[in-house]
Amino acid sequence: MRFAIRSTRRRLTRATAFVVALAAPLTGLSAQSSSPTDTTRAAPDTATYGALHLTVHDVGIAIGNARHVDGIRLNYRDSGRYVVHGLNATVWTTYPHADGLVQGIALGVPVTQAREIDGLGVGLGLGADDNLSGLAMGLGVGAGKSIRGIMIAGLGAGSGGDMVGIAIGGLGVGAGRNVRGILIGGLGVGAGESMTGVSIAGLGSGAGNRVRGLSVAGLGVGAGESLEGISVAGIGVGAGTSVRGLTLAGIGVGAGDDVEGITFGGLGVGAGNRVRGLTVAGIGVGAGSLVEGITIAGVGVGAPRVRGLVVSLTTGGEDVKGVLLAPAFVHIPRDGSFTGFSASAFNQVKGTQHGLTLGIFNFAHELHGVQLGLLNYAGNNRGIAKLLPFVNAHH
Repeated sequence: MRFAIRSTRRRLTRATAFVVALAAPLTGLSAQSSSPTDTTRAAPDTATYGALHLTVHDVGIAIGNARHVDGIRLNYRDSGRYVVHGLNATVWTTYPHADGLVQGIALGVPVTQAREIDGLGVGLGLGADDNLSGLAMGLGVGAGKSIRGIMIAGLGAGSGGDMVGIAIGGLGVGAGRNVRGILIGGLGVGAGESMTGVSIAGLGSGAGNRVRGLSVAGLGVGAGESLEGISVAGIGVGAGTSVRGLTLAGIGVGAGDDVEGITFGGLGVGAGNRVRGLTVAGIGVGAGSLVEGITIAGVGVGAPRVRGLVVSLTTGGEDVKGVLLAPAFVHIPRDGSFTGFSASAFNQVKGTQHGLTLGIFNFAHELHGVQLGLLNYAGNNRGIAKLLPFVNAHH
């Protein structure tokens, strides 16, 4: 009898232990669904949307709208607040007012989205409401605030705020504020404020404020304010204030204020204020105030003040100092002055000349120097000395 009672007790004990063993994970899951996590980004309650937890203390696998997972989280469409350290895979973008943080891998099948993504993001469409950091790849990649890292998009990559790193977009790359790094856009690259680094675009590259670095575009490169560095464009390069550095454009280069450095314009180079440095243009170079340095143009060079070496078919200015090599015509207006050496078919100095002119006909209203040509006129000489062949002079 005692043996039978002992045997029954042993069976009950073993069964109870087995039931407790099976119930333990379920009890743990229930506890973790009701207990707070160690993250401030997790919402107090997202159980409305449901989730299957295969986790222990939030570590493991969750299927559905789990609010905190360290491991793998699989969900159709995210909602509410959630935090994932590991892999978060979704089929569609988040519901409105969702607030998610993914640190690790954000996988979209085909698209995914979170408030913040830090790590690797992959999907046909990949987006972050605030910040996107790390490596992101997809047809479209975007962030509401900032993007930092390496972005590769088949169509376009963009951010509402800053973009820092390497961004490649099949159509375009752009940011609402500042861009720093290497940017390549099939059509265009742009920034609402400043752009710093290397930008390459099939059509155009530009920024609302400043552009600094290497900029290459099939049509044009532009900046609302200043453009500094190496700029190459098939048609034109321009800036609202200044262009500085090495600039090459198939048609023209222009700035509201200054163009400085080494500048090549297929047709023309112009500035509202000054052009300085080595400047070469197929047709003309002009400035509202000053042309200074070595200036070469196919047709004409002109500015109120000219300094340096000028090689052009025609040239002139009100205050000119330097060497002028103009096969056709040099013109200095009334009350203007020329100082230096000029070689031209017709040197017309209606103001004051200091130096030497060489040409077929040399004219100076007031001469302080030498004229060499077939016919030479010095208005401040007397009598027949005003008009002399070959040589005329006045000290």
